[in-house]
Amino acid sequence: MNIIFTVVQINKKKMTKKVILLLIPILIASCKVQQVQRSSKNTKTTYVSIERKEYIKLYNNLAIKEMKRSGIPASITLAQAMLESDNGNSTLAQKANNHFGIKCHNSWKGPKVFHDDDKRNECFRKYKSVYSSYIDHSNFIANGNRYQFLFDFPITDYKSWAKGLQKAGYATSRTYATLLIKIIEDNQLYVFDKGESFSENYSEESNSDSQQVVLDDVDNFTINLNKHTVKELNRIDYIIVKGGDTFESITEEFGMLPFEIFKYNELKQSTKIQVGLLLFLQPKRTKAEVGSEFHIVKEEETMYSISQVYGIKIKSLYGKNLMEEGTEPSVGQKIWLRKIKSYSDVIDETPAIEGFDGEK
Repeated sequence: MNIIFTVVQINKKKMTKKVILLLIPILIASCKVQQVQRSSKNTKTTYVSIERKEYIKLYNNLAIKEMKRSGIPASITLAQAMLESDNGNSTLAQKANNHFGIKCHNSWKGPKVFHDDDKRNECFRKYKSVYSSYIDHSNFIANGNRYQFLFDFPITDYKSWAKGLQKAGYATSRTYATLLIKIIEDNQLYVFDKGESFSENYSEESNSDSQQVVLDDVDNFTINLNKHTVKELNRIDYIIVKGGDTFESITEEFGMLPFEIFKYNELKQSTKIQVGLLLFLQPKRTKAEVGSEFHIVKEEETMYSISQVYGIKIKSLYGKNLMEEGTEPSVGQKIWLRKIKSYSDVIDETPAIEGFDGEK
């Protein structure tokens, strides 16, 4: 009996070992299945890493388009975007299409994301597309009072723009301007400030389609400047209307928004286009360029026509000359273009009253 019992015990142990050995692969497989199921619930979006050269290829047209619209050098826009977004690879760029690190501020009414920056959990703007981020960047600078002095620099003077952005406090880094200038020069971004194409430096193949899927609605634009010659007045780009032009065709040619051509030229939507008309492609300035201190009014000239001749906003022109908006100057009147009319000028222009000698 003892012998039989021992054999049975041995057999039981062997069976137990076999059962355990059989169960181990099943348990391992089960664990793997559970792990896959868990990971599927916590799936995260995979983003494609972009190199600097690829970033330039993808977005140089956006920078040129915004330069034509706002007057901000394309080289500066691209350099800021690459620096702030790590060539489009930052968390803000990939999850919020925010390529310039612009925070919410009080004026922002759109979508928001929260991200650690100078402080923990700071509020940043979120955009539906990369191009929306570029537009908002241009508007942010063009409409910000502390950045207005930048538009006095030539559009090709990227060094002054870079130093000016740092001076205005766009970023807290003390080497911000140096970094921007290095990016511009290392990658020859200054060619875009002249409207030149950089496409010859890239292969014909493009990964823009896959990048559109990754970053959601990436826009690509082509700028066609063949029909009109773009000239400059008071550091503002302008064209002269030709036969066959319409406001719609000019808007399309220069990639502008429908209202911009009217806003920049202070025209009503009902205005009829005329051959020879000067049209600005960027906002006018608050004063004339250096050397144009005043203008002597000629026959048939109006405050609006003078504002167009010198590229000055008409409201600013009225303000400088202490005139009520809507009134028109007299022939021979001196219209100040850079500074506010002085009290002595007002006295000089006041007509004398005949027969009045100042005595009682």
